[in-house]
Amino acid sequence: MDIALPFDFRYAPEQLLQRCGYAGYTDINTGQTSFSRTLATRGDYPRFHVYVEVQENLPVLRLHIDQKKPVYAGAHAHNAEYDGEVVAREAERIKSVLTNLHQA
Repeated sequence: MDIALPFDFRYAPEQLLQRCGYAGYTDINTGQTSFSRTLATRGDYPRFHVYVEVQENLPVLRLHIDQKKPVYAGAHAHNAEYDGEVVAREAERIKSVLTNLHQA
């Protein structure tokens, strides 16, 4: 699910995600940075996963939920959901946090 950031912030998208409870990491294989927030009290999965992209000069958050770890080392395929009720609720939570930050 894509979340467009329609207004200017005094923070970089990465800082905004940290304020939403996400931690950043860089994939050692691709060098790509993304952000995640786990739902479990133990372990890394399930987790919300966000990539920041720029579309038409505006940052866009690409949100999905990873249900489990890839089956084998080096695999990119995993059980992920890009829409649905859980992802939509998280998108609304992020939008609410961002709106509050923007109004502050």
